[in-house]
Amino acid sequence: MTSEQGKNTGNNGYSATNANLVLLGVGVGAAAVGVAVALATRRKHDRWYAAKQVTRRVADRTGDLAAASKDIVDRVRIIYNESRKVVEEATELWSQGRKLAGV
Repeated sequence: MTSEQGKNTGNNGYSATNANLVLLGVGVGAAAVGVAVALATRRKHDRWYAAKQVTRRVADRTGDLAAASKDIVDRVRIIYNESRKVVEEATELWSQGRKLAGV
């Protein structure tokens, strides 16, 4: 296409050379690489990352943790009561044995 002044404007009325298009492509590519590098470095984990993840998982499951803790406490209470009974019976047997031995 030619305009009235006789210039070649083949790209919707704008004149652009292949060199300009190449430079534009290089600029866009460099910007894309810069954004990719910025995103990649942002995702690296610091040394507290694992601790933060554990804290989040525990916080997400506090209801389950509370139920499990209650169950454990109930079982420990039963074990304690049964152990106390065993100790009381052993004390009574010890006292009876001492009486029989005459000590």
